[in-house]
Amino acid sequence: MDLLLAHHGTPGARRAEALAVRMALLLQARVTHLLVVPAFWEGMMGDDWLNNAATRDAFGSYLENLLSEEAQVVVAGVRERCLASGLGYRALLRQGDVTEVMLRVATEISPTMMVIGPRRPGGVPGFRDRVRIEGLARGLEVPLLIAPWEGSRG
Repeated sequence: MDLLLAHHGTPGARRAEALAVRMALLLQARVTHLLVVPAFWEGMMGDDWLNNAATRDAFGSYLENLLSEEAQVVVAGVRERCLASGLGYRALLRQGDVTEVMLRVATEISPTMMVIGPRRPGGVPGFRDRVRIEGLARGLEVPLLIAPWEGSRG
């Protein structure tokens, strides 16, 4: 039994993590942690200021290493929490459109349910690459559980 957790290190994702651990304990399920690097990072190499191949390659290596390090920190944190709770854990790292990747992975692994974080309230800083909830809910063949934002009544 697998519980699919979409988590990328934001405060909302940490809310999803807490909920996923509780649900996985109840269901006696393994947590499959999906970390999606949004597609907008792919376009970072096309800027005109990267005016020669050497500069472009150096910047590409820097950006790839930075994203990899950040992803590994997020993965390590979720893995530690799951293992400390006695849960099985595996991580999947993908890149692309967040909603499309989530649907594709859910189809590939057929989890028992999927847990995601809440939509970030206005005024809270962060990237604007959002999950298309309607498309995700319509495309999933398993229940979708959305963690409440901290301080909400949900």
